[in-house]
Amino acid sequence: MEARMSHPAPASAVAPNVIDVASIEVIYNHVILVLKGVSLAVPDGSIVALLGANGAGKSTTLKAISNLLRTERGEVTKGQVRCRGERVDGLTPSDLVRRGVIQVMEGRHCFGHLTVEENLLTGAYIHGGKRRQIADDLDKVYHYFPRLKERRASQAGYTSGGEQQMTAIGRALMSRPSTILLDEPSMGLAPQLVEEIFEIVRSLNEKEKVSILLAEQNTNVALRYAHYGYILENGRVVLDGDAAHLRQNEDVKEFYLGIGGEGRRSFRDVKHYRRRKRWL
Repeated sequence: MEARMSHPAPASAVAPNVIDVASIEVIYNHVILVLKGVSLAVPDGSIVALLGANGAGKSTTLKAISNLLRTERGEVTKGQVRCRGERVDGLTPSDLVRRGVIQVMEGRHCFGHLTVEENLLTGAYIHGGKRRQIADDLDKVYHYFPRLKERRASQAGYTSGGEQQMTAIGRALMSRPSTILLDEPSMGLAPQLVEEIFEIVRSLNEKEKVSILLAEQNTNVALRYAHYGYILENGRVVLDGDAAHLRQNEDVKEFYLGIGGEGRRSFRDVKHYRRRKRWL
């Protein structure tokens, strides 16, 4: 395998990255070390994919950025998180939302007893009572998610998984974010819905100029839509590079895309092949 790819040329020479994570360490319950020196950057206007298997540390990384770790007895014990050049790892989650950074949690979290539109409106609390602005934002959400307009009066808890994911992303859009941290948007969705969600993510990035940090197990889909990717294993970034280059990397193909040209392997072959993964 070729040597680890370097980070892209720093955008800070022109403008600060929207997100810079510098060598953070995260510990849960004062004893469980989950992240071990993770560093990554989200340039303005980009889609960056954070990839890896279940338990690799993807969700923890997003929560470290959005300052949601304390709700799970976790904390950043080393390193820094910066937003547009300013350190933000000491802020509250609501402070970060006001700076334009919002997380869409894994699991399509919605208020099940509220209607779809009421869920969307909860994302507009940051704007206060500006009715015209809120109405404009609702129209924008319904433009990107026409299915939500059809289901606007339905209780969110009785909508489909795909509609709940759309509701969660739409609610984030109601806060007019500059950056969305999107956690496992494809989880539990049919392939056709996954493609639909990712096409909308691409449109939001291209048309609304929303920067996106995307944590995803579906490496194949994520690398088709992202500009840059980081692969996490056991709480460490083990490989990063342009998405197109990662898709062509032979070991990424083998271990994350399920593409191999050598046929069926025995367990002994797998052990030998794992030793070829220099990052382990």
